[in-house]
Amino acid sequence: MGKLFGTDGIRGEANRYPMDAITAFRLGQAVTHVVRRDKPAAHRVRIVIGKDTRISGDMLESALVAGVTSMGGNVERVGVLPTPGIAYMTESMRADAGFVVSASHNPYQDNGIKVFAGTGYKLSDEDEHEIEELILGDRLDSLAAAAHDLGSAHRLEDAVGRYTVFLKNTFPRELSMEGFKVVLDTGNGATYQVGPAIFRELGAQVTVIHDEPDGYNINADCGSQHTQDLRAAVLANGANVGLAFDGDGDRLIAVDELGNEITGDQILVVCANQLHAEGRLRNDLLVSTVMSNLGMTVACEKYGYKHHAAKVGDRYVLEDMRRLGANLGGEDSGHVIFLDHHTTGDGELTALQVVATMLKTGKPLSELAAAMDVFPQVLVNIDVQRKPAIDTVPALVAAIEQAETDLAGKGRVLVRYSGTQNLCRVMVEGPTKELTARYAASIADTVRATIG
Repeated sequence: MGKLFGTDGIRGEANRYPMDAITAFRLGQAVTHVVRRDKPAAHRVRIVIGKDTRISGDMLESALVAGVTSMGGNVERVGVLPTPGIAYMTESMRADAGFVVSASHNPYQDNGIKVFAGTGYKLSDEDEHEIEELILGDRLDSLAAAAHDLGSAHRLEDAVGRYTVFLKNTFPRELSMEGFKVVLDTGNGATYQVGPAIFRELGAQVTVIHDEPDGYNINADCGSQHTQDLRAAVLANGANVGLAFDGDGDRLIAVDELGNEITGDQILVVCANQLHAEGRLRNDLLVSTVMSNLGMTVACEKYGYKHHAAKVGDRYVLEDMRRLGANLGGEDSGHVIFLDHHTTGDGELTALQVVATMLKTGKPLSELAAAMDVFPQVLVNIDVQRKPAIDTVPALVAAIEQAETDLAGKGRVLVRYSGTQNLCRVMVEGPTKELTARYAASIADTVRATIG
C-alpha cells in the first residue's frame, strides 16, 4: 500500500483528508497527466466518472471533474452506477480511465475513489505510486492546461441501459427465469436501478427491498453486510433465492430458499463446480484468498480441481488469476470475478451465474451450497491507531503460535491489517465454535493490549 492508495483505491471520512475536494481535484489532475503520458500529443484524454448514492458523492465527483478538465481532459459523467458498471463503460467506450466515487460496503460517512485504467482493470502499483507522488508534490500547477485547451464535461444519459444489456448478455440464452422468484436487496446503493431491471427483463418475479437511497441510508442495516431483512423477505415471499449487493455493487451475498445466508466462499464453490462439470473451469483452478474458509480447500479436493490462495484484496486475486490462467476467483466477502465476462468483481453478474446454475441443475441453492462444509470461523475486528508488522510484536506472535499449536492441524489462525480501514482482523477457524471463539478472543485481547 502507498501513502494514499490502499488495497482498493483511496478511502476515508468524507470531507476530511484524504477524502476532501482538494485531494479529489488533485487526483483528477494527476490521473489525467499519467494516462496522457504515452499518447500522441494531439490526443484528448477521456475519463468516465460514476458514483454510488452517498451524499458526499456530488462533492467529490465535481472535484474530480474540475481536476480532469483543468488538465485538458474530457469527462463522461455516468451518474449512479455500480463500480463494475463503470469498469465496463470505461473499456467499452475506449476511454483512457475511469473514476468510481464509492466506499463500497462502508457507511455513508465514508467515501472513496477507485481508478480504472482504460482496459477496465485497476491501475498498476507503479501508476498508483506515480499518481501519489504528483498529488503530494508541487508539479501539478505547472502542468495545468492553458485556458484555450481546457477540457469539457458531458453527461451520458444511457449508461444504466448499456450496462443492463451487458449483464443480460452474460446469462445463457437457452435459460428462462419465467416463474422464478427472486428477492433483491440493493442496499440503498448503486444497484437500485440496474438490479431490478435485469431480473425483470429476464422474466423473473422480482421483489425489491432497500431500493430508496437518500444519501444517508446506503448499507444501513441492509445489503450484503446485513441480510436479516432479506432472509425474512425470502421466506415471506416463498422465493427461490435472495440476492444482496453492497453499496457499489461489486459484492454478492445470497440467501437460499430456506432463509440461510450463503457465503462468498460457498458461491465460489457453487460456480466452480458448475464450470468444472461443463469443462469450462480454466486450468481446473479456483483462486480465492488466505481468508477463505478451510472448507473451500476440502471441497476443491473433493470435486477434482485445484485451489490457490492469494493475498487479501480483489486486486491480488485478479493478479493471480491472470498469472495462473484462471477464469474464476474471489473472496468470502462476495467479490467474485468471472474473467470470461468481466475485468473485475461484479455482484450482479455473479447473481446471474448463480441463478443460471440453479436452473441448469434443477437444484435449490441450499443443495448446491451444501457442496462446501463451512468450518466454524470467528472474525474479530479491532480498532488500531498504528500498524506495526505483526511479527515485530512478541506477545502477539506468542499468542498466535500457542493457538496454532493447540489447534494442531485442525484449524488455522490469520491476523492481518485491513487495507482500507484502521483495523486489525483476527480470524480463527477450528473444529468447534467454542474453541474457535476462545482463541479468537484471546488473540484479539492481545492485539488490544499491544497495538490497539
